Amino acid sequence: MGNAVNRYLALLGCLVAAFALFYVSVRTPSPAPTDASAKSFSTRRALADIAALAPVPHPIGSDANHRVRDGVLQRMTALGLSPRLQRSVGLEQLTISHETWAAAGPVENVIGLLPGRDHGLPALALMAHYDSVPGSPGAADDMAGVASTLEIVRALEAGGTPERDVMVVITDGEEAGLLGAHAFFGQDPAAAHVGFIMNFETRGGGGRAAMFETGANNGGSIDLYRRTAVRPDSNSLAVFVYKTMPNDTDFTVAKAAGKTGFNYAFIGRQFDYHSPSSTPAALDQGAVRHMGEQALPTARALAFSRTLPGPAPDAAYGDLFGLAVLAYPAWAGWIVLAAAGGLIALALVQARRTGVAKTGSITRGLGGGLLILVGAALALHLARRVTGVEPGWISYRAILARFPVFEAGMALAGLSAVLLVLFGMARSGGRLAGAALALVLGLAGSAFLGFDPLGLGLGVVAAVLAVLVLGETAEPARTWIGGLVLAWLAALAAQVAAPTTGPVIAWPLLIASMTAAATGAATRKAAWTLALVAVAAVVSVAWLGVLFHTLLQGLDLPEAPALAVWLAALSLWPLAWPENAEHRWAVLPPIATLALGLAIMLFLHLTSPWTARYPRAVEPQYLVEAGTGRAWRIAAIPPDPWTRGVLRADGGAIARHAFLGLMRPVASAAAKPADAPPPSFSLQRTPDGLATLHVVPATGGDRLVLTVSTDAPIADARIAGQTANILRRHGQLSRIVWDGSDQPFDIVLRPLRRGALDLAYAQQFPRWPAQAKPLPAPPATDMAWDEAGATLVVGRRRLAW
Repeated sequence: MGNAVNRYLALLGCLVAAFALFYVSVRTPSPAPTDASAKSFSTRRALADIAALAPVPHPIGSDANHRVRDGVLQRMTALGLSPRLQRSVGLEQLTISHETWAAAGPVENVIGLLPGRDHGLPALALMAHYDSVPGSPGAADDMAGVASTLEIVRALEAGGTPERDVMVVITDGEEAGLLGAHAFFGQDPAAAHVGFIMNFETRGGGGRAAMFETGANNGGSIDLYRRTAVRPDSNSLAVFVYKTMPNDTDFTVAKAAGKTGFNYAFIGRQFDYHSPSSTPAALDQGAVRHMGEQALPTARALAFSRTLPGPAPDAAYGDLFGLAVLAYPAWAGWIVLAAAGGLIALALVQARRTGVAKTGSITRGLGGGLLILVGAALALHLARRVTGVEPGWISYRAILARFPVFEAGMALAGLSAVLLVLFGMARSGGRLAGAALALVLGLAGSAFLGFDPLGLGLGVVAAVLAVLVLGETAEPARTWIGGLVLAWLAALAAQVAAPTTGPVIAWPLLIASMTAAATGAATRKAAWTLALVAVAAVVSVAWLGVLFHTLLQGLDLPEAPALAVWLAALSLWPLAWPENAEHRWAVLPPIATLALGLAIMLFLHLTSPWTARYPRAVEPQYLVEAGTGRAWRIAAIPPDPWTRGVLRADGGAIARHAFLGLMRPVASAAAKPADAPPPSFSLQRTPDGLATLHVVPATGGDRLVLTVSTDAPIADARIAGQTANILRRHGQLSRIVWDGSDQPFDIVLRPLRRGALDLAYAQQFPRWPAQAKPLPAPPATDMAWDEAGATLVVGRRRLAW
């Protein structure tokens, strides 16, 4: 038993060291000293801009947003950038579930220029957006990006005249649908002058800034990033995955316009994302410093060079703890695979010389690796369910309020899968017990949040694998090689299907394979072999800890970090393998690890996360049905006790109802009638066959949502003068959002025959009705979210041509 204790102590020491290395690599730097040189990025100067420009929420079209616009103009004027305003209407279009969507609204982009020596060279564009979502000051999203942009261009200017023009593009209306970017790249002649873009965004309130998106054929760009970025944070897996996600930023519009460049953002402290708590005081100052200091040398290299990175095949790359970037052409992944395969073969030869490697045990190791992957996904899925937090962005905020505690519980759950599988493989007779435990864990998820088909499915798969893999005593060398073979096959599949994703599997595999080859698959018993295994494991686990951390905070997909757990097991295998699995107490470490992880999640379930720093989101609104004299108090967010009191203030009972113009049912209670003007509509047919819907939003309204359909086919349509892909099919629903303005606009249709237009509308006002009982002050543990306190007027119209 003493050897087992020593082995677990070595494992514990390895994990502690790996966590320390991981923590150092992901923490943000302290803010730079106040005496930063003129050519350096100054966090102090950037923070001063953030404090001045983001004291209150400033959504598109608001008076507060106009003040921010004026502040940006003043700062750019002071920098000598001769700024101008691009006043236009932006339009974004997309299709969701067979419905066409169009978001539009007036925007005012602020565009400045730092002239270069040769105006004929394509310009470097530094881009960010200055509007916020309603309800959030947007100190991070995206005033941190604006301030970083201004400070970077100031530092460039201090270094002399660049070779090429440096354009500063501060867009409006990004939160309303990338409207400013659409207006700039679709309408402004200066967009043609842009040769390379660096866009600065945020999706949180702190953390290291990642360069997470590039243009197509990024080999040349990544080579530049590799050579210039300070404390780099980027990898080709993130670039690949982001392409498949529905998320977008202003950089999305630039890419669609054929531009290339880099997109930066930090995503830590996500509780503050789009939140009233995103204040200058709550912002992670080190995140601002990391964003600016990482990007400035790259911007300087671009601005002061006569050449821009040319297109080249996408690179496979990743950063090494923020110290450097290792990059190579995607085809070179075959060399990495060959090296790993050769090392695995060498480990097998050496292990066979000791007489411990047999083909059957290697096959069991391959199955054991697959069981670790499935078991980790099952353990992480169950741990997430035990929190009792429903899926969904608003619900997930209960986890984000205590994210470090949640992450610790998830890490323990993932580790328990590794320990349990290796324990089961190391002892005899564990087949039925392992299968039973997998089924119990698969069923346990249904005790939280209702029936859990995914958890049950994972439990069944894990149980089948347990029956196939467990039951006979195995040796660590045999199974470790099998686990490496499985990872090699997975890396091969990645290299064939998506070669730029290869490093995420190939690099941990290469480290583990080198260790296995050097130690004869841990059959050599010299002290140096254990030290080598431990050091390799520390490096691999710490690097994969960044992946685990990123997947966990970036997505509410708890099964995804199982990839990092499985890959970490490749290096942890010899350390986590129990020395005396037949001992009756040997099962305690893996069971205790699982129990502790689930206990942490149960603690999160049974205690409230809400504090004055991390308050609950509440969003009561007043809804008036035009022309009926009826009104309701509503809440799109599931109501808490304070909100329920608000809803019942006029004596109505709370129920869920669907209202015209709203996309989903909401909690509501009947309220006293209130005055709120509806928008007006008129439809005219012109001699050339066009049907023009003239829309006049109600005075003081800040958002108008139209849901429209026709009983006649439409050849083409225009919204505010811009071509729109709406109402192309008979009976198709189209949603049109006019944001940030009460200015009239036209929707011009070219119908192919006589017909009618059916529309439902929801006109929003950023205020509570004057006749209604005032909203009471919420408790300190609640905060007004997004459109809280707004009034909605809903109705329906039918107009024929």
